[in-house]
Amino acid sequence: MQSTINCNGKLLSLRSPLIMGIINLNDASFYSGSRSDSIYTTLQKTETMLSEGADIIDIGYMTSKPGSPVSDPLLEKEVINNTLLHIKKSFPEAIVSVDTLHSSVAADAVSYGADMINDISAGSYDSEMMHTVAKLNIPYIMMHMKGLPDNMQKNPEYTDVVLDILTYLKNKVIDARKAGIKDVIIDPGFGFGKTNEHNFSLLKHLGIFRMLDIPVLAGLSRKSMIWKTLGTTPEAALNGTSALNLYALQQGASILRVHDVREAAECVKLYNAIEMAP
Repeated sequence: MQSTINCNGKLLSLRSPLIMGIINLNDASFYSGSRSDSIYTTLQKTETMLSEGADIIDIGYMTSKPGSPVSDPLLEKEVINNTLLHIKKSFPEAIVSVDTLHSSVAADAVSYGADMINDISAGSYDSEMMHTVAKLNIPYIMMHMKGLPDNMQKNPEYTDVVLDILTYLKNKVIDARKAGIKDVIIDPGFGFGKTNEHNFSLLKHLGIFRMLDIPVLAGLSRKSMIWKTLGTTPEAALNGTSALNLYALQQGASILRVHDVREAAECVKLYNAIEMAP
């Protein structure tokens, strides 16, 4: 597996798991603590996450919780570009990922300083996305999702959830390579078109995805698979998140996408201590 990813000339080492901090530029995301309704709040969150150990800041405009519609790319561009302008001015060395499924948003975002694209549709929604990312020469995160957010949780079915998603992502990696994308990251998409049983089966067998020789991102933070299992809420799901993040690391996850950076950094530090022990 590759040891680095090139983010606009800034190399990120994968020798130790990386942490991606989530900032949602909307008022509808499933976890209220991730939302930012102003540039001031976004800059505060960015500063806190960077100080707590975030390697990447992931900003997104579209909410992808079940039942949500696809965003208007023109509105998304306006919010994303303005946000990037301020983040890059205040934190020029920060590596910023943009969560979008629109190729036009991706192209604009990179011109405003974005270093990576995170696409929940893996290029399935916008046929120009992979070619656009290849031209931009930045890393591309490809996630598995069954359908789109507005219908993904309507009775999702698989023949074999692990094998089906492994095959899907393998084919997407082939497509990305053909398009000319150099740095590819895969995300099995916990909670996106999957039941709780599907999610836990994916997590149990997450190590299988390493056979693709591609860095694996795990986005488990405060997901319903945690709080529904524990009978609680997203706001009370931090302890469960830490437990599953450590398991994901043990299964070979290279990147943790999280709302709570400090706690994730502690997971990584403890995981590294276990790995280094004689």
